[in-house]
Amino acid sequence: MRYFLGLDNGGTTTKAALYDLKGREIGVCSTETKALTPRPGLIERDMEKMWEANCAVIRGVLEKTGVQPNAVAGVAVCGHGKGLYLWGKDGRPARNGIISTDDRAYQYPARWRADGTEKKAFALSCQHIMACQPVALLAWLRDHEPDVVKNIRWIFACKDYVRFRLTGEAWAEITDYSGANLVNLHTGQYDDELLALFGLGDLRQALPPLCGSAQICGQITEEAACKCGLDAGTPVVGGMFDIDACALAVDVLDAKNICMIAGTWSINEYPRTEPVMDGSVLMNSLFCRPGYYLIEESSPTSAGNSAWFVHTLLPEASAEAKRAGKSVYEVMNEWVASVDAREFVPIFLPFLMASNVHPNAKGCFVGLSASHTRRHLARSVYEGIAFSHKQHLDRLLRTRDDMPECIRLAGGAANSAVWTQMFADVTGLPVETVRVNETGALGCAIVAAAGVGAYASLEEAARAMCPLGERVFPSPRRHEIYLRKYALYQKTIACLDSLWSDMQQYVENGFE
Repeated sequence: MRYFLGLDNGGTTTKAALYDLKGREIGVCSTETKALTPRPGLIERDMEKMWEANCAVIRGVLEKTGVQPNAVAGVAVCGHGKGLYLWGKDGRPARNGIISTDDRAYQYPARWRADGTEKKAFALSCQHIMACQPVALLAWLRDHEPDVVKNIRWIFACKDYVRFRLTGEAWAEITDYSGANLVNLHTGQYDDELLALFGLGDLRQALPPLCGSAQICGQITEEAACKCGLDAGTPVVGGMFDIDACALAVDVLDAKNICMIAGTWSINEYPRTEPVMDGSVLMNSLFCRPGYYLIEESSPTSAGNSAWFVHTLLPEASAEAKRAGKSVYEVMNEWVASVDAREFVPIFLPFLMASNVHPNAKGCFVGLSASHTRRHLARSVYEGIAFSHKQHLDRLLRTRDDMPECIRLAGGAANSAVWTQMFADVTGLPVETVRVNETGALGCAIVAAAGVGAYASLEEAARAMCPLGERVFPSPRRHEIYLRKYALYQKTIACLDSLWSDMQQYVENGFE
């Protein structure tokens, strides 16, 4: 029996999972990944501890399943996109990694929009600029940490750094780098004009050579084998940005369906054969399926907010659930289901990490009253996150001539029946999930299977390895209710728009 190992480095956890040729999950091992927050807006990760976490979960899944290392036929890694992981000329991480929810460089996109740089860049990269993209973060480091910039040997995305540690070979897999404002999407290559626009021309030699998702990019080294438990020589393929991995895991390989990922980020996407060039969507990038672009609307406004709610406001509920042998998220689902959709709950803006409306917007509950309980707040969190996804979905739908057949849902919300139904009711579209716990890792296993030749193509591997669940249909009555609630959500955002810049001044400077 041959198995395929998927590694998923998300915003909050590191996971390793093993799958067989039918996409059956053999076992999973995960660990929480600690974020470092040196000051407001900065969210980082210790790169050495991150590497050790990947080794630990690989060893863990092999031990848990009893699968022998020589039965692992291929490995692929996915990870959060954006952010920045730098390898130094001294053979060590050049500094802490920067996670995609980091907002330190928020002023750079605004400045580049104002002076016309973004418009010039968009003609080449087909992307608006985000504060968490490597170009903005590198510009920030250039201006604030010049000694770090002088020491840069390689500029990595999250998963490319992990693959580098596994293989010792530096590659830049195309799905990540084409979403970083570093690649000309018309040529599929790095573009010196783009780098010059951002004032980053001196870093051209620090960009690794580009590779494809299913391309074999090295083998497990002897050193890595000793640390992670895999056999030296095991092939490692390019892997993917985690949003590509999730699209692959839910078998969204063309424009027929929409992929939604409700994880740390709200990801809303579909592949098509041409980019959207009118500026109406946030991102175009090169998809893991050759010849396709991934059309993306995204922001860090999704289920990470629910995790904060649980960890910060429900500590005793978590303890009680654990004693009862349940997950606290099961308790959350029960609470949400106990509140009728018709009932008014506070409007929750899921902007705890960043927003999709104003660069300085913050999370909040609006409309609290003494009659509201934590059950109502739990429902408002679920609704607010679904509304944020709808905001992105509406932009995507305006780029299409037809409606998608359904939404394929992945991430934390897909594990909740009540939340999955809410996504259908809010969007007015049928929703399907996959019968798998770790969609990112499964996407990696699919691309690894295709990369080592177990299947003739990525499409064939996805068809064979994606276990789709039942389709959930929207309730017309609840859809009408949610449209009215969504209008309140949008009006709340509009009313608060003028507040955020003044609040940010205090966050940065205090009352002087």
